[in-house]
Amino acid sequence: MTESNVRIVSLIPSGTEILAALGLTDKIVGRSHECDYPPEIKNRPVCTQARLDSNAPSGEIHDKVNNLLQSALSIYQIKTDVLEKLQPTHIVTQDQCDVCAVSLGDVENAVATLTNNSPQIISLQPNVLKDVWTDIERVSKAFEVDSVKVLENLEARVQIIKQRIQGLSLTELPKVACIEWTDPLMTASNWIPELVNLAGGQSLFSVAGQPSAQLKWETLISSNPDAVIFMPCGFDLNRTRQEAQLLTQSPEWQKLHATQTGRVCITDGNAYFNRPGPRLADSLEILAEILHPEIFQYGYKGTGWEVL
Repeated sequence: MTESNVRIVSLIPSGTEILAALGLTDKIVGRSHECDYPPEIKNRPVCTQARLDSNAPSGEIHDKVNNLLQSALSIYQIKTDVLEKLQPTHIVTQDQCDVCAVSLGDVENAVATLTNNSPQIISLQPNVLKDVWTDIERVSKAFEVDSVKVLENLEARVQIIKQRIQGLSLTELPKVACIEWTDPLMTASNWIPELVNLAGGQSLFSVAGQPSAQLKWETLISSNPDAVIFMPCGFDLNRTRQEAQLLTQSPEWQKLHATQTGRVCITDGNAYFNRPGPRLADSLEILAEILHPEIFQYGYKGTGWEVL
């Protein structure tokens, strides 16, 4: 297949961002309803839709997600009629989380219904940072483009932070609680604990590479974190502020060390932390800026994160 014949449909935002970083934006002919970066991608036809209202309260979204999954229904639908028209040669999807994007099974079923072509499916499955770099390399090989410069740049950004925090003592490494959902309360996991530790923090509750888990309110309060960072899945800065304020109004919250020292922060989880693509390097820089403002000032404050 010549490069001019390549037609990619990306069904996951992180996949779209990986393709863009590798210089393949112009090969993307279709996207998911959540793919919004880089901005020039927004004019591509949308190939998926959600079966739930993302503007609903967190508890309602959580219940609806559970009901759909228990009914063996997907949270997302693939518009097979759009796929048929686009005739992709490749589809980029994921096999990591049925709540984050269309499942691999759904994609395989949709592809089986196409009459004119059978595109190659590239499924990403990242759990830790190294997996994301591997995915970038895998995508580059599938399209025969070079990933060396992209990966060198990302790794260099990680190394700068690692070197700068080397001199910090254990007492200077704050205990950090990262909140991925507020109702029910859930901690951020997968690559997040690793990013926290790389940024000069001590990640509470979560284990790197493991799925996110529910957290008891009492456990959060009794652990008395030095910093609390909100990064709800799929929410921007404004929506995250609304979600966080529901928790922070309680009297117990006011007594937390993080609250009293002004280290409760909100982030744009949708743009950064929830997307296992190149912008995890940005996410690491945001964490470094939050946890060690005396060392790091990247300029994300106000757009990528804010103090609550």
